[in-house]
Amino acid sequence: MSHPPTGAPTVGRPSHGAAGPAPARAPRARLFTWPLLIGLAVTTGLVVLSLFVGVYDIFGARDGAEMFTITRVPRTIALVLAGAAMAMSGLVMQQLTQNRFVEPTTTGTTEWAGLGLLLVMILAPEAPLLVKMCAAVAAAFAGTMIFFLFLRRVTLRSSVIVPVVGMMLGAVVGAVSSYIALSTDMLQSMGVWFLGSFTSVLRGQYEPLWAVAIVVVAVFVAADRFTLAGLGQDIATNVGLNHNRIVLLGTGLIAAATGIVTVVVGNLPFLGLIVPNIVSLFRGDDLRSNLPWVCLTGIATVTVCDIIGRVVVMPFEVPVALILAIFGSVVFISLLLRRHRRA
Repeated sequence: MSHPPTGAPTVGRPSHGAAGPAPARAPRARLFTWPLLIGLAVTTGLVVLSLFVGVYDIFGARDGAEMFTITRVPRTIALVLAGAAMAMSGLVMQQLTQNRFVEPTTTGTTEWAGLGLLLVMILAPEAPLLVKMCAAVAAAFAGTMIFFLFLRRVTLRSSVIVPVVGMMLGAVVGAVSSYIALSTDMLQSMGVWFLGSFTSVLRGQYEPLWAVAIVVVAVFVAADRFTLAGLGQDIATNVGLNHNRIVLLGTGLIAAATGIVTVVVGNLPFLGLIVPNIVSLFRGDDLRSNLPWVCLTGIATVTVCDIIGRVVVMPFEVPVALILAIFGSVVFISLLLRRHRRA
């Protein structure tokens, strides 16, 4: 916490009644530092580049300008929103569990969101996108709470076991989803939906993704509370916080971001794992000061992966989930090896 404890002396403040010059204020950490501004410029450059990468000739074709507003602009906005939301969801989840290997795709949250979406597609195939989104968010919330309750009940000695347990739970939920999809002849639709690609993001379809901007803002506002909750229930209670309420808030934000992104874009594997770890590797573990970096790095990572997916087999596209899975797997194994060497 940035505030000194009650009764602690304050540096630079004169005693009451003392005459003299105005008290010197303690220096405050600046939000916009030069490295962050450079990172912002680089990310902005990647986002602008994304607008002009594609097969369709937006400059030479007669309807180029219209296609630009229908496809390229919505796709780029979706990259920004999904990248920031999923990266920050991973950071919050790691903070609450105090485990660097935890994120929505290693705890089964994404698989639960998929199960909720699949059930709506079967029971109410004509349901609007908002209903599908709510079902996915509710299922993701329930699944994440099950994972957190499991961690409370079972004491695991190794932090590496935690994501393994999460992935096993996710595999069970994924198997149930696959069985239901196979039984109802929905397997192909389910596979297309969870492919994790921005190809189908168009004007008129991506707008629900703006809701994750609320999640990003809420994480910024509640960052200090998540930090205290991550220190344990006893410490959080001693400073006057309701630990269970903060965990519920964090779980709700993670579920909302995961459910909405899953419905609109699909699965983005390992994004919430690799981004917070890369930022922490260079900047330490200060959640508050790392948030802008996690946001920018998440946007830059998913944008670079999407651009690679668009150009590597032109005129066809490789789903961004495939590029992220390769990149994320390499980073995940590197983190495991680095942890093993330090042990």
